[in-house]
Order: sequence, then structure tokens, then C-alpha cells
Amino acid sequence: MDTATHFVMGFGLAGLAHLDPAVAAVPGLAETVLLGTVIGSQAPDLDGFTRVLGSAAYIRNHRGISHSIPAIFVWTLLIFGVIQWLYPQTLWLHLLGWTFLAVVLHVFVDLFNSYGTKGLFPFYKRWIALDTMFIFDPFIFAMHLLGLGMWLAGADPGKSFLVIYVLIACYYVWRYRVHQRALVTAEKALKQKGKYWLIPTHSWQQWTMIVKTATHWHVGEMHGSEPIVLDSFVIKPESDIVRIAKQDYKVQSFLYFTSFAHPLVKEHDFGYEVKWIDLRYRSKFHGKSHYMFVAVVYLDKQLQIRDSFVGWIHRGEEQLAKKLDPEKDIQVL
Repeated sequence: MDTATHFVMGFGLAGLAHLDPAVAAVPGLAETVLLGTVIGSQAPDLDGFTRVLGSAAYIRNHRGISHSIPAIFVWTLLIFGVIQWLYPQTLWLHLLGWTFLAVVLHVFVDLFNSYGTKGLFPFYKRWIALDTMFIFDPFIFAMHLLGLGMWLAGADPGKSFLVIYVLIACYYVWRYRVHQRALVTAEKALKQKGKYWLIPTHSWQQWTMIVKTATHWHVGEMHGSEPIVLDSFVIKPESDIVRIAKQDYKVQSFLYFTSFAHPLVKEHDFGYEVKWIDLRYRSKFHGKSHYMFVAVVYLDKQLQIRDSFVGWIHRGEEQLAKKLDPEKDIQVL
């Protein structure tokens, strides 16, 4: 989920913690639990510091090891240790438990959007993305705001957030079932043999659709029960140009992160442009299909890498051209 949602979830768990008799009764414990849940609900995303190392490092690491099973325990112990050192608690197990729950919940809810996490690493090393929730869900955010408002108005925070989290749990089940039904509907309507994915959008009734067959990628949309194919890409054997471009570190980071990459090769006066597009992130720019998350490599006529880029492009080819220089000579990592 987005940062704002994780933030309100931290306060929501602090409210829920009032169901714990010790938290509700012991002076000072509720305040330290609040610190633990709010910080714990944000901690796994501290991998964002990798941005200073460049976009490739950020893409390779964001929601990766920081969201793994070992990291859950590391984050919990670090947060608990600092809080317990600053504000010692006799009933420290309660602080530890609620902090642990906050970290676990952060990783758990991140599994449900299209970006996903490596939440089962090291037992399962691939990214897990369940594709049922958009990264920002107005219902979940609004329910937390409602609970916080009730808390401020004097309602029992434990009971209030218990009801809210039961409703949110039911909402997750409903979204999962809607997603599964939509997948079945798309397969029956298109009658294409292959693997189907539906990626959530801001609308409950609209999905980004991806279909991989033996020969093609198909990308489109599904509105209600009507799937529409908008783009199709032929899956070709890997050429020497693509193979050499894949040696670039930025491209390797991109391919490490996504299983939905498709390469496009374009010839220029200076040589070649190889662009990988992530098929999950299609939008429209000036009425045309535009894939916002890309990795691009420029090669000269001798197939030497000259420049490369990985990241988000929101304004089309003009924005990309400003980030790449075909005359630049870089070292292949």
C-alpha cells in the first residue's frame, strides 16, 4: 500500500491495542505501543534510502529483502530495542508483540497489489503479487480515518478498530473473489489459450488485463465483464542486440523485478535502442498506448553500450530522450 495508508494503519493498530488489558490499564504503555505500531507500520519501506544509489538500486531493493521473513524480525527487534531503551516498560512483551504485528501487517497488505514483495524470502525467492488491491484504496483509507475520528470523539478505540478490521478483512475476501471471477470471465470471453493476469486500477470495475500465449503478449482492459485487447506484441527469439543490452546493470535490475517485460528494438542513426516495457503499467499519452515503467539501452553500430536508463516515464518519448545520450560511453557492469 502507499505510505499514507501504512501510516494510518499504524494508528489503527495502536487503537486496536486497547483491547489488550495491559495496554489499556498501564500508564505509559499505550504511548510506547503507539510508537511501536506507527514506526513498525512504516519500517519495511525504509529501503527507500536506496534511491540515493540510483534508480536501478532502488528498483532491485524496494520491497525486496526489507519485506522478507528475516527482515520482519530484524525490524521488530530494532524498533522494540530503541523504544524500550528510551522508555523502559516492565510489560515489554506487549510492546514487542504489537510492534511485531505492525511490521507483519505492512508486509502482508503489500502482497495484494501488482507491485508485490519478496514476502516469503528465503523460502520462496520470487516476487509475490496477488493483484487484488490498488496501491491506494479509498475504502481502506476512509475506514481508518473513520476509526481515528471515533477515537478522538471519545469512542472505545479497541472495539471501534476491531469492527473496522473485521470489515476490512471481509473487503479483502470480497476483492479476491471479484478478481477470481473476473479472470474466469476474461478467459471465457477471449478464448485464448495462455496465462491471464488482471491488474487492479483505481476503479473497482476496471482492470488492466495481460495475456501471455505461446506466441504473443496481449495487453488490454476489462470493464465489468467486457475484456478488450488494446496492444499485442509478438514474442520473438532473443537477438544478439537484446542479449548484449541485457548485460547492462540497470536492465538486470529491471528484469529482476518484473516478469512482464517485453523488449522492443529500434534502429537509429547512432545504432540501436533496446527498450523493455513493463506490460502492467499501460496508460495513454496523446491518445496512444504508453508504458510508463521502462528500461532502455542505447548501443552503437558496433553493439557497444553507450547509455542506459531505468525508471518511470510519464510524458512519453520526449521525456525519455532527455535522459539518454547516444554519444555517452559507459562501462557495462
